Amino acid sequence: MAEQIRSLDQLAAATTGAAAVAEAAAPAPAPREPVRDALNRSYATGKRKDAVARVWVKPGTGKFLIRDHKGNYVDYTVYFARPVLQMILRQPFQVAGVTGQFDVMATVAGGGLSGQAGAVKHGISRALQLWDPALRPALKAAGFLTRDSRVVERKKYGKAKARKSFQFSKR
Repeated sequence: MAEQIRSLDQLAAATTGAAAVAEAAAPAPAPREPVRDALNRSYATGKRKDAVARVWVKPGTGKFLIRDHKGNYVDYTVYFARPVLQMILRQPFQVAGVTGQFDVMATVAGGGLSGQAGAVKHGISRALQLWDPALRPALKAAGFLTRDSRVVERKKYGKAKARKSFQFSKR
């Protein structure tokens, strides 16, 4: 019995050693390739709450246009008038260290202004890492490539809101 245990241990050691050798011999994953279209742009979709943003990023001077609900392109400082929302949109460029080096065109639909700003930020981050895969680690570490999955909870029947009950009266 002891001989069998020793042989099983030896088998396990040999197997793990073979696995380690096979892992070392396996080639490293290929580096990511940039994804760009014929106009040297990268496209990505960003989402936040009910808002969806289609974002195009290309090298440029830092021009930032948002397509409003009428179909007109306006500057992001006009569409997102609150300074907090403007700061949210600039974050991916600051984290990646490419402030003022890319032009952005975005179309946003659905949700409110806060959700739309988050959607554009998500889209910019994804488009930047597609344009230059070297920017991915910084954007990933900041959490900008992860979609924020928090959405409004639905209203339930028999309730005033999602969880709020009507006022209770004993008599």
